[in-house]
Amino acid sequence: MAESNEVLLEPQLALVDGVVDCKGQQAVRSKTGYWRSAWFIIGVEVAERVSYYGIQGNLISYLTGPLKQSTATAAENVNIWAGVASLLPLFGAFVADSFLGRYRTIILASLIYILGLGLLTLSAMLPSLTSCSPESQVILFFISLYLVAIGQGGHKPCVQAFGADQFDEKHPKEHRARSSFFNWWYFTMIAGCTSILTILNYIQDNISWVLGFGIPCVVMIIALIVFWLGTRTYRFSIKDNDKSPFLRIGRVFVTAIRNWRKTLSTTDFEEECDGLLLRQSSEQFNFLNKALLTPKGSKEDETCSLSEVEEAKAVLRLVPIWATTLVYGIIFAQVFTFFTKQGSSMQRTIFPGFDIPPASLQSINGLAILLFSPIYDRIFVPLARAITGKPSGITMLQRIGTGIFISIITVTFAAFVEMKRLKIAQEYGIVDDPNATVPMSIWWLVPQYFLFGVSEVFTMVGLQEFFYDQVPNELRSMGLALYLSIVGVGSFLSGFLISLIEHFSGKDGHETWFCDNINKAHFDYFYWLLAGLSLMGFTLFVYFAKSYIYNHKGSVTQG
Repeated sequence: MAESNEVLLEPQLALVDGVVDCKGQQAVRSKTGYWRSAWFIIGVEVAERVSYYGIQGNLISYLTGPLKQSTATAAENVNIWAGVASLLPLFGAFVADSFLGRYRTIILASLIYILGLGLLTLSAMLPSLTSCSPESQVILFFISLYLVAIGQGGHKPCVQAFGADQFDEKHPKEHRARSSFFNWWYFTMIAGCTSILTILNYIQDNISWVLGFGIPCVVMIIALIVFWLGTRTYRFSIKDNDKSPFLRIGRVFVTAIRNWRKTLSTTDFEEECDGLLLRQSSEQFNFLNKALLTPKGSKEDETCSLSEVEEAKAVLRLVPIWATTLVYGIIFAQVFTFFTKQGSSMQRTIFPGFDIPPASLQSINGLAILLFSPIYDRIFVPLARAITGKPSGITMLQRIGTGIFISIITVTFAAFVEMKRLKIAQEYGIVDDPNATVPMSIWWLVPQYFLFGVSEVFTMVGLQEFFYDQVPNELRSMGLALYLSIVGVGSFLSGFLISLIEHFSGKDGHETWFCDNINKAHFDYFYWLLAGLSLMGFTLFVYFAKSYIYNHKGSVTQG
């Protein structure tokens, strides 16, 4: 019955409201958007993620190898770079939402990305081309690395938001498809990365770092071409208001502060506004309601419209959720650092003459996502829908919380595995040999990679949809940038924790938790610390999630 209603509605919906095509004319539904456009954009994202993870996934090996950095220093550098790369999307989203638009920002960011990858490849070639000093190589390497971060900062939030924009949320069929878009976006991205990164990591470890950095550069060039080829099919959003959404929201907070200060000396303020607006909104947002009220003697231009205040409230509601998911970002950082370093000291021989690169186990993480994403979309959601009656099965926050809980199990298991690895090293008397291979199979690490992959299906995809859906329409690039910043701030916090622990655990001549000889290190202590912090973060997340008010097309629901 629903499908037949959609068919009857199609003639009336031949044109899509609020969007135009590449020629600036109102978009025709049958020729633009939907999956025909989304697959172009998903293909671009796969290529970009292959390029990004092709650098990040094995970065700690390059820093501790050719660049000869210590384990702790290399881990800190990886975390800082990953943190910057995940925070820069906030700036990229600002540029896109306020000035250039998502399409132009993607083009510009792609060019910067390609420049960074090209220079990164050149930095790996320098020792064989010239007699330049190691310092020159390191300087060029880090300049190139942060150019990649800048390119990624403009590319990442805009591509996914631009992809979701291709689905009309006012059309029943396309609105349902948009929810699946986030699932299949993540699935396809991981599928591409998993199939290529194992080969790329092997090339980097065993053949050539020049080739290992050059391949991501070529892939990114292809991504830019693919994105350009889909231009004729894209839908471009039309701004409802010429004023920047950032300025509108900022004005609400400034006006609220001014009016709040004035009301402190206005004794008859409550009588004048008779509390009507205060009763219409949640008590926790009374402060913002003052932006709507004009105290006695104030100017009319010191008030904001109801829609502007609602936009500000929508953004403010996200802050507790964002803050309580940061510990998940800290655990996320370990997959590319200490998880990889653990594997480097274990038995990695698959067959005589072939040792699996430790970074290749990150593909287990991807494999878990590939296996569980269809299960979630095709089995879990329908079953949950039958129980809860919700179209998505469970709410976005319930999905996020489930993944956080699984991540606590993940890091706890990682601690037990590391305890076992250290015990075996002691039993075989190889603790003092930093180059010794502990007689313990690298496959012991598979469960922690797999479990974290399952947690990503819940938390990472949930965060993407949540921050896209809950921000004002014109700030959707910023919404996805906020999601990415969780990983970025988490990486910074991870680096800060490592520095702090490195300082205090190394006092009085003791070996630190992260000493270069990892058979004397204590990654297990660090994992237990993360498990405790995660449990605290999860408890706070549940508290704020229970009281969160969802914003659904002008109405609000709680859950």
